[in-house]
Amino acid sequence: MDTYADNQTDAQTSGTTNIAMTHAEQNLQFLQAAIPSNEKFYLWAYADDGHVIATSCPEAEQDLFHHAFCIFGGVEKALSCAVSRQDRPSLIGSPIGMQWAVTFETARKDNLFFVIGPVFYAPPTKAQLREALRPYRDSIENGSWAVELIRRSSEMPVMPYAIFTRYAVMVHNTLTGRHSEVYDLFDIPGAQASVSAIPAASAPPRKRDRTKVYQAEQALLGMVRRGDINYQGALNLSSSLSPGVPVQGRDPLRQAKISIIVFTSLVCRAAMEGGLSPEIAYPLGDSYIEAAENSRDTGELNELTLTMYHDFIYRVHHLHINPDCSPAIQKCCDYIELNLDKKIRISDLANLTGYTEYYLTEKFKKETGVPLFLYIRRAKTERAKMFLASTDLSVQQIAEKLAFSTQNYFTRCFREDVGCSPAQYRKDTKSR
Repeated sequence: MDTYADNQTDAQTSGTTNIAMTHAEQNLQFLQAAIPSNEKFYLWAYADDGHVIATSCPEAEQDLFHHAFCIFGGVEKALSCAVSRQDRPSLIGSPIGMQWAVTFETARKDNLFFVIGPVFYAPPTKAQLREALRPYRDSIENGSWAVELIRRSSEMPVMPYAIFTRYAVMVHNTLTGRHSEVYDLFDIPGAQASVSAIPAASAPPRKRDRTKVYQAEQALLGMVRRGDINYQGALNLSSSLSPGVPVQGRDPLRQAKISIIVFTSLVCRAAMEGGLSPEIAYPLGDSYIEAAENSRDTGELNELTLTMYHDFIYRVHHLHINPDCSPAIQKCCDYIELNLDKKIRISDLANLTGYTEYYLTEKFKKETGVPLFLYIRRAKTERAKMFLASTDLSVQQIAEKLAFSTQNYFTRCFREDVGCSPAQYRKDTKSR
């Protein structure tokens, strides 16, 4: 297997392959320098035949990790992504919870792809790996890579999902010159949620504040009940407090499935409380649970969870659309919900619809019964109530997050809409 030193020697000879190898090595060295030295994960450059051209992985671990990538279909999955989504980074999972990210240099014709990893989102135990590798019994009995993987389970690279996905996007943007976001890792049309919060992705164990976990869970499910399409904040908060159900599955895949099944059941119930018919909600939830049970890849489970959450929220959201509202006014309402962290100007909404500001404000009030400025303010107030009930953000921080000009102005608006100050609302909510 080639390393940096090997490539320097090979590059002395001529040929297209050696030029590609030098180029890959230079990219890996550049990327490695941008990543903090205390982060234990590696960078790889692969040819489309599955051959490693260059890697930052220490020589002692190269064969082990490369073999795992091949055994779990990493090369085939990467090449499939090259066809379907070459302009975006992709996540590749495995039955044992080992994860990689893959990205491509679209500007070059070398047919190279770059891999980041492997990492586990939570430290695997020997028992979990032994169970997950049971289908590979022949390899285990032959004393091959699987035995070594189990033996070295305590040394496996571990990185929280949120951090790993951000490194994946950073590497992709550096290689391609594009500006992708974390949500581009998933094929969810219109979804701009932070996937760092997917409950299926386990993080290293930490002490739970169960009161805060409950409050965050209520905020998360409240988004579903309201059909609130601006749900990324609640997802971020949820994952920062709890990585999922604290039940040790027999293997990492089983553990991820437990979290998804529980989460799907909660979301399904919340959607029905938000007005979704049980005749729709139950079969929909069952289909996602069945898909989770049939999955053999933790990477697929992550995407499935976000798809499920997005699906239920948008179904409830469409139920709440006022049938008397024209498409242009509904477009304004959606824009407001998705941009509560910004200063929303009537001129922006007028440009969005193609109307004059005067005509838009008149039309908006006629169709919704609420002046446009008041609708915006009340939407921000509702989001502030969620922050007050489920976070420790100060009133000043909440005012800033919702783009109010001053804390005093935020407090005055909140009092007018809710009937009490933000501090009193937080006190009343947490005393219930």
